[in-house]
Amino acid sequence: MTHCILIGAPVDEGQRRPGCLMGPAAYRVAGLASTLTELGHTVEDRGDLLPAAGRGQTCANPAVHHLPEIVAWTEALRAAGCAAMEEGMPIFLGGDHALALGTLAGVAAHARAAGRPQFVLWLDAHSDFHTIETTGSGNLHGTPLAYASGRPGFEPFPAFPAPIPGRNICMFGIRSVDGPELAALRETEIVVNDMRVLDERGIIAPLREFLDRVRAENGMLHVSLDVDFLDPSIAPAVGTTVPGGATFREAHLVCELLHESGLMTSLDLVELNPFLDERGRTAKLMVDLVGSLMGRKVFDRPTRSF
Repeated sequence: MTHCILIGAPVDEGQRRPGCLMGPAAYRVAGLASTLTELGHTVEDRGDLLPAAGRGQTCANPAVHHLPEIVAWTEALRAAGCAAMEEGMPIFLGGDHALALGTLAGVAAHARAAGRPQFVLWLDAHSDFHTIETTGSGNLHGTPLAYASGRPGFEPFPAFPAPIPGRNICMFGIRSVDGPELAALRETEIVVNDMRVLDERGIIAPLREFLDRVRAENGMLHVSLDVDFLDPSIAPAVGTTVPGGATFREAHLVCELLHESGLMTSLDLVELNPFLDERGRTAKLMVDLVGSLMGRKVFDRPTRSF
């Protein structure tokens, strides 16, 4: 049994398409809490965070927008995440992926205090490896992994508490990387399992290789699940769709393997935009995936008869 701590993070400022701020409510309406309790876990919903007002931070890149607001979210989520790690497994309900600037900082601070290495599994179509200086769109949801890995160029943000070594980060399902990100990634030890790798090797082998290293090093594993990890044909409620994502069965297999490993210690659910959904199908699928992450097998799910 796991004590699951739900933390809403209605972050909408990390990109330009409004709607992600409704994500936390959509997860709750789709039955996230009841899914967890039915699996035998305890649930504590701490509601939605309300960050402090921005302090007017600026940067040299004119494309960057909502910088003070994202810095404030980062500080609030770092504090909330670190505190929740002391009491259970935080599940952060987003909100766009800029929230991971704070969630990664919070869990990494806890791991440092616990004397354990922090690992990250990034389930996403995008690498999110821009800095404030390199982003052309100015969308800060494209920067969390660069911040977490210690790349320079984040001076307006608080220093990351314990930069995560590249070899402790696994990108999984990647299929959209900008030029500056690609050049920077080539200088790191980050494990990039893009869709070409998964097409050639399948889901199981590369994921188990990474999980074996987490286990061998007694690491703490943060899983960041972006809606656009999934193929848009099954998960349309995201503003950054990229064709060729994980299928329904592939996504559940990833989640089942993660559960069987027993290694996940924290979770992000990000980029759900209910305004773009079709009768809540994406929110329901994401809640189903959390069910698989927390112990439910697909073949145990009741099949609807027609």
